Amino acid sequence: MNITSCPFCDNNSLYTLQDNYKKCKSCKTKFSLTKLETDIKIINFFCNNINANKTAKLLDVNYRTVQNRYMLFRKLIASFLEDEYNRSIKDNSSYEEYYYFTQRKQNKKNRSLFEAINIIGFYSSQKIYTLLMPRLPKYSVQSSTKDYEYYLKWHKLYSINSYKTPLSIFWKYLEENLKKYKGIDEKNFFYYLKECEFKFNYLQNRQIETLKNLYFSKNGISRSSDSSRS
Repeated sequence: MNITSCPFCDNNSLYTLQDNYKKCKSCKTKFSLTKLETDIKIINFFCNNINANKTAKLLDVNYRTVQNRYMLFRKLIASFLEDEYNRSIKDNSSYEEYYYFTQRKQNKKNRSLFEAINIIGFYSSQKIYTLLMPRLPKYSVQSSTKDYEYYLKWHKLYSINSYKTPLSIFWKYLEENLKKYKGIDEKNFFYYLKECEFKFNYLQNRQIETLKNLYFSKNGISRSSDSSRS
């Protein structure tokens, strides 16, 4: 790999150390070209929707290393999307509430909306934005079905001709993309949701470029970790 500038500060003052690592004269970051090349490949596989297990096999890298990278990418993406939303012009005229069931709960014969993950999606500035909402409050077993239905009608946010909206397309996209995971820990669901939001909003080449910038920025990866081995 021909690296002519530092991936962390973009300065072109690099020199080679005795252990074949590169070091930047400007930001003093030390990094391995081999590790850097691997990380770039992992970013490309992530943006191409190749799961961590397959990526590890294709690159002959430890699965845990790839899985950790993937989770870091998701966290960087979540922070990036939050900043993007805060900078955007808010025009939340189109919004919908959506109830997502994990694969495990979808397989249950009897399931309740009380068990669903409650998401609100906004369509603004030609992009989808999502927020996780609190679960529906559980009624006691004595509550009548009529009261329950009334509650849902009151809280459900409907959109006219919702089947035509970008949000309805996104919900289908979300369902399809999350099927590939055998199980998602609910404490991490937010990051998988944001991954789908990111990939839905941006073309693949933009995804790769953005993620590279996030990963190699000073805030995206600590300098002390660059010399650690995968």
